[in-house]
Amino acid sequence: MAYATEVSLRNITLTDRAIALWGTVKDNLAKRSAYRRTVKELGALSSAELNDLGLNRSMIHQIAYETTYGV
Repeated sequence: MAYATEVSLRNITLTDRAIALWGTVKDNLAKRSAYRRTVKELGALSSAELNDLGLNRSMIHQIAYETTYGV
């Protein structure tokens, strides 16, 4: 069985690269903002409230990272 593959070679301009870079920067800034907001909100909870959620203060950064970046 034969397969045909179409390869499109288009000229990628500097503008295209700049737009792609800006999109990546925006996504990274949004993720960083969400991470910082999550750390701030969890840090504002009392130890008793964190305990009710099954968390302790040493877990705040790890949970914020996993929630934001999906790791």
